[in-house]
Amino acid sequence: MGLDDKLENAKDRATGRAKEAAGAATDDERLRAEGQTRQSEADVKDAGEKVKDAAEKVGDAFRR
Repeated sequence: MGLDDKLENAKDRATGRAKEAAGAATDDERLRAEGQTRQSEADVKDAGEKVKDAAEKVGDAFRR
């Protein structure tokens, strides 16, 4: 996973946390849900990148 991807996912996760907190503070369920969704999307992107990295390592092992 590249540094750019990690930073983008961290930014999305932080934005999601902020939206979720703002929704909780203002009792806005839509904003809270939007924040939770943003965090989940960042987690899924991280997982996808980890799978891609692992597949590359497996491929590298077979090329040796």
